[in-house]
Amino acid sequence: MNVNITRIDQTLPLPKYETAGSFAFDFLARTTVSIAPQELALIPGNVIIECPKNLALQILPRSSTFRKTGLIFPHSIGLIDADYCGPNDEIMIQVFNLGKETVTINRGERIAQGLFVSTQPVAFHEINQSELKTHSRGGFGSTDQA
Repeated sequence: MNVNITRIDQTLPLPKYETAGSFAFDFLARTTVSIAPQELALIPGNVIIECPKNLALQILPRSSTFRKTGLIFPHSIGLIDADYCGPNDEIMIQVFNLGKETVTINRGERIAQGLFVSTQPVAFHEINQSELKTHSRGGFGSTDQA
């Protein structure tokens, strides 16, 4: 499947799948960014991506990011909608530094990964609570009950 993509900095490579078995591709930092301890930062991902119809793009942390840097994604998963693809819609990677030292992400460093997921818009049909199935798991937290 072909996906339209625009690089902000043409000297950096396009995102790519690192291995034949990779489901996600890596985003590179467009600029060098230093993140102070206990601070949020936005790292420019260097690309604008036009999501194909019925696909959404998830932005996920790389498995080694926290171990190597102490950075987390405060929102867990970023979601790029189909209409976030205008000339000012560069993908930004939001991170939070949990550590006690400043962390520097260098230009060109792999900082996040992108995963396309299938989506299907739904139409909600509201029903009364009395119409819900009579069997209940027991509510929030019920699977932790012995």
